[in-house]
Amino acid sequence: MGDGVDSVSTFFKRDIGLVSKPGRYLGIEVNARHKPLSTPGTNCVLVYPDVYEIGMSHLGLAILYEEINDREDSMADRAYLPWVDMQELMERKGIPLFGLESRVPLGLFDLVGITLQHELTYANVLRILSLAGIPLRSAERRDSDPLVVGGGPGAYNPEPVADFFDFLVLGEGEEVIHEILDAVREWKHMGKKDRRGFLRRCASIPGVYVPSLYRVHYRPDGTVSGIEPLEGAPLPVHKRVVPDLNEKVKPRRPPVPLVESVHDRCSLEIFRGCTRGCRFCQAGMVYRPVRERSEDLLHGWGRELVSATGCDELSLSSLSSADYTRINSLAERLSEDLERKGVAVSLPSLRTDSFSVELASRVGRIRKTGLTLAPEVASPRLRAVINKELSDRDLLEAVGAAYREGWRKMKLYFMVGLPGEEEGDVEAICGLVRRIMREGDGGGPPRGLRLSVSVSTFVPKPHTPFQWARQISLPETARRHFILKEGLRIKGVTWKWHTREMSYLEGVLARGDRRLGPVVEAAAREGCLDNWSEFFSWERWRRALEGYGLDPAWYVERERGEEEIFPWEHLSAGVKKSFLWEEYLKALRGEPTPDCRFADCTDCGACDGKEIVNRLAGGGR
Repeated sequence: MGDGVDSVSTFFKRDIGLVSKPGRYLGIEVNARHKPLSTPGTNCVLVYPDVYEIGMSHLGLAILYEEINDREDSMADRAYLPWVDMQELMERKGIPLFGLESRVPLGLFDLVGITLQHELTYANVLRILSLAGIPLRSAERRDSDPLVVGGGPGAYNPEPVADFFDFLVLGEGEEVIHEILDAVREWKHMGKKDRRGFLRRCASIPGVYVPSLYRVHYRPDGTVSGIEPLEGAPLPVHKRVVPDLNEKVKPRRPPVPLVESVHDRCSLEIFRGCTRGCRFCQAGMVYRPVRERSEDLLHGWGRELVSATGCDELSLSSLSSADYTRINSLAERLSEDLERKGVAVSLPSLRTDSFSVELASRVGRIRKTGLTLAPEVASPRLRAVINKELSDRDLLEAVGAAYREGWRKMKLYFMVGLPGEEEGDVEAICGLVRRIMREGDGGGPPRGLRLSVSVSTFVPKPHTPFQWARQISLPETARRHFILKEGLRIKGVTWKWHTREMSYLEGVLARGDRRLGPVVEAAAREGCLDNWSEFFSWERWRRALEGYGLDPAWYVERERGEEEIFPWEHLSAGVKKSFLWEEYLKALRGEPTPDCRFADCTDCGACDGKEIVNRLAGGGR
């Protein structure tokens, strides 16, 4: 261990001042945990495959960081993808990627945990392994090499990067991490021998997916004909779920970034899951059921987070925070407590049908921290397709309420390319925005209002009703962007769009299979860092795909049939495939499905009727 640690130490003394924002690499944040590596215990490094400013805002890694470090026999360090100047300097100096607090090279840890939050970070994952000097493929690693473990939403279809992970975790990490730590500790005690045998043992832990224990078979047309488990591996692998979130209260003291992060605030996770049933939304399907934390717990925890971090903003975090059944009371109590400390309470995203003047006044008491609404579409027909119950009047009233409470800058999220979309549906976005700027909620033009309209391209995601749908082609996307560019030439309105080719690549990787592994590796070798537009190159990806005889349009632009076997068929997010198919048919017919929190059970499969059920803060199920 000495040589690697010594070289990193020397690098910090001589060279760290040569890179931009050296605070990204120091590891001396408030609340950072400086635990030494342990010979008998389990040593982990948690990696976000993007730069520090983004990774420090990720709640999931903060939870695991504290969960692991609270154990006496384990430690967790952190690592992020260095910025390009740091990467070049490390390679020039022969310095391997290291953990921030310990400054120990990643190759010396027992477990390297990498979160897969987004498909456009897949090449980054390989860049991280390369910088760390860890063999890229699981099959190439020796007993002495770290276990490379994946998690996050990408684990629900990790097949394009499956060959690079020893195993992945489906579902909520804090529910399974202690079983994994115990297994690794025991393996170390036995001398870290028989890596293959150890992976077989890991596969017996519920929620753990070991890709090397499954063989995929293909038909001549390229579709999957079957997925064969090997050596007793489970089929399917079921996700892990925390039944009662009141029993999991972390993080309490998250590290405070030294460099301003993308979300410069502390997050209070008020609940998980969503049952509204938006048919495009992967998070709304895979994080079911809804599990709310109690109001009293959140009230005390929120104040504790502010005291522990010194942040001047507390974000009430969830998929849709205004859906929390005690949101008005919780927002009122927290705002009253924190107002005298100059701390704002915010909600990162609101659905238009959940918004109210009362809630707007509560969260806007200290300062107007920005308001985001996600209408997604602007035509009644498409709203029925995606199962989103709102109207133009809902949006106008929400904007009007916020305007009266003092907001002058708002962001609206829309989506193009949804199943069944026509040009008129795109033009309806422009019409709705013009109406907002012209009449507000009926009281005349909202003077001084600035609207930022953000438009993304629909990408069909696994484990959603739209996993059978096609994604629109690049020329089709360009046509929609042209309509919006012309139609949104409105005073006070700016619009942004996601790069067409980036959305297209996201579609390729989202529903991809293991044949894409060599393509990802080739793209990583070419220097692709795809989550950053200045480094994104569709041409490099296109060449890599062609080099392995793969057509991106086959992955993206074709509609799937009911009987097609998906590459992720052996991985269960809880929601039944039969339910998703019926939802797809209902989308094509424009039929709604009610929220099961307030109506009858839809029999989606996410609940077991016993422990894993909808849990509301008011005590209902």
